Amino acid sequence: MGRHREFDVDEALDAVVRVFWRRGYEGASYDDLTAATGVKRPGLYSAFGNKEELFRRALERYADQYLTYMTEAYDQPSSRAMAEHMLRGVVELTTRFPENLGCLGVNGALTCSEASEPIYRLLVEFRAGGEADLRQRLEEFQASGDLPETADCAGLATYLMAVIHGMAVQAKSGVSREGLGKVVEQTLAGWPTAPKMAG
Repeated sequence: MGRHREFDVDEALDAVVRVFWRRGYEGASYDDLTAATGVKRPGLYSAFGNKEELFRRALERYADQYLTYMTEAYDQPSSRAMAEHMLRGVVELTTRFPENLGCLGVNGALTCSEASEPIYRLLVEFRAGGEADLRQRLEEFQASGDLPETADCAGLATYLMAVIHGMAVQAKSGVSREGLGKVVEQTLAGWPTAPKMAG
């Protein structure tokens, strides 16, 4: 019979999210993780497996708890409103916590070496999945007449994700919420719109 676990797994995972968010995957040591969770290394291994699996679990929890604004954006009435909801959500999240600036998904990838190739690939796939979902929603907006027929939905999705990821890097570098807000306004100013029907 195994020993009874003496810590709250969800609370520990929340602490792990904050460590990876702040330090990235390679920058987070087991000393950082045990200090943040108050759980010794054998307990972390027992509950979550190795560091790679711990990061996978942390990324899932981060998405569930902090990236809901991305899925909420898909319910907006127009592609421009969707883009604005996403962009303003990025500004809010990436500057919300002074000790956790930026985005866990972006921060985690910036310092990955060849030794961390599985984590690098995980984050590439994580971002690619978001871009594919965005492209599909843009195609739906185009089919409904919200975007012009000439709009390149794949290119537009790549562009918007590049802006989002760039904003996360800027936030990590200390760019203010106001500064990021100007990026939002510039991005929205160039958003394509379908010509209005006469009549």
